[in-house]
Amino acid sequence: MRKTQLALLTLGATVLAGFVTVTPAAARDYPWCAQGRQYDYPGECAYSTYEQCQASVSGRLLFCGPNPRVAYGQAPQPQPRPHRRARQAAPY
Repeated sequence: MRKTQLALLTLGATVLAGFVTVTPAAARDYPWCAQGRQYDYPGECAYSTYEQCQASVSGRLLFCGPNPRVAYGQAPQPQPRPHRRARQAAPY
């Protein structure tokens, strides 16, 4: 029984250590989108090359088009944080 508890504790610590070291994926706008009736505009923009997009849409009644956010420079810009104004202290 003691060996089982020790094994479970070790397994739990290993899993927890794995979660701690995971880094989030970076968001990225890919230059090619699968477009068609299945998707809203601009489509499924998950392709680095035109060839990847063509391979994915083959046989699906879709077509490949450029990602408008990349093609026209409309990538979402981070919103500036509002500046905090310091309050004036009342003189006493």
